[in-house]
Amino acid sequence: MTEQQERASQQAGRPRQRIRLGAGAGFAGDRIDPAVELAQYGDLDYLIFECLGERTVAAGQSRRREDPGTGYDPLLVARIGAVIDYTLAAGTTIITNGGSANPLAAADAVATMLSGRRLSRSVTIAAVTGDDVTDAIRTIDPLVWETGKPVSVHATELLSANAYIGAEALLPALQRGVDILIVGRAADPSLYLAPMMHEFGWDAEDAELLGKGTCVGHLLECAGQLTGGYFADPGPKDVPGLARLGFPFADVSADGSAVVGKLERSGGLLDVRTCREQLLYEVHDPHAYLTPDVTADFSRVAFTAEAPDRVRVTGPTGSPRPQDLKVSLGFRGGWTGEGQISYAGPRAEARARLAADVVVERLQTVHGLSPDALTVELIGTGSAFRGAPGARGGSDTTIPEVRLRVSGVLDTQEQAEAVRWEVESLYTNGPAGGGGARGTVTEVVAIRAASLPREAVPTSVHIQEVPQ
Repeated sequence: MTEQQERASQQAGRPRQRIRLGAGAGFAGDRIDPAVELAQYGDLDYLIFECLGERTVAAGQSRRREDPGTGYDPLLVARIGAVIDYTLAAGTTIITNGGSANPLAAADAVATMLSGRRLSRSVTIAAVTGDDVTDAIRTIDPLVWETGKPVSVHATELLSANAYIGAEALLPALQRGVDILIVGRAADPSLYLAPMMHEFGWDAEDAELLGKGTCVGHLLECAGQLTGGYFADPGPKDVPGLARLGFPFADVSADGSAVVGKLERSGGLLDVRTCREQLLYEVHDPHAYLTPDVTADFSRVAFTAEAPDRVRVTGPTGSPRPQDLKVSLGFRGGWTGEGQISYAGPRAEARARLAADVVVERLQTVHGLSPDALTVELIGTGSAFRGAPGARGGSDTTIPEVRLRVSGVLDTQEQAEAVRWEVESLYTNGPAGGGGARGTVTEVVAIRAASLPREAVPTSVHIQEVPQ
């Protein structure tokens, strides 16, 4: 179908035959410039910013408690501000779960930013709410998956409860023709599946098509991981231009077939190997990957290279979706105190071990902390492998430098502060040659999960217009 025929088909109300989806972000702290490059040169129909994790939404709820006007992704306004001129010019719709714990405030913040810009036309923003299910959790009191006990019997305070809503919740906004769609805890692949369902008219009960679309969404959702990020390993897996890593896009057809690719001008690598690694990333069971939309089956997925940085995806399917929706729960989990200091030169490890003994003894005798609550790591001596055979690279005399890290998850902020303080005090009270001491104290949010019936999670769409 030619572009002219495609436009005629749309004007006649018939579904489109192909769309291009671009990955603008894969996590809350992701880079912005690759998204700008895609928006400017990618000829996208949709640009998706996936910015939300279990801990980030719980942290958003904590910020919202302190200030009701916050709680959304701190980089959301900057991301949209960087691409908006290009997306408006190209007719690209932005979709993001950067609303985090407060989609309405996020939409207001974006509208405020846009109102100070010289726009080429008016902009319609939609916010989808309903994923915050704290009240429903307290009323229904479901079992926590990790403990098998009702939420109400847990001693720590419940900070957040956000259900993983699916693509159906986004469809009413897309049907309104919005320019920017902001949601909270929508499932990652659902952000990509929603425009496929909208544009192609896919039925919410068509598990095969939804399985195909979910596979595409899963491949794109981590952005740079499909184009060589988190893949590169000098020698066995070289990735060119990693410092200017480009983000991927997918050309998806109405039958669910898809080709993933990246811009030729961008750095990175997209091939069968990067696709295979991303396919298995965070997938508990390739035969039954549970999402709000479908139980996806990736077990027969195959990748075929069609051209440089172009890979065809075949074989995904699906079966009916789960009856319930997963809920991410955030509980107060105490405080983490951490201190680090470096030792270098002859007998660096011995001096670091002596320093650790000093800190642990003082935390026990002066501050009343149990050694069992503390973790001592000597970074550079195999600490990441936790004592696994062969982890150590050499003897004490051959290790040029060691970074001591003492940390603990404790009941109070004061106890956590004591850990940081005692490590810093090693400067003039510990072994010779310590330097570069750093410490942090942070509140811990413990992440757990539960489930709720779908009917307990109603969603709503809120629309606002920013004039030209």
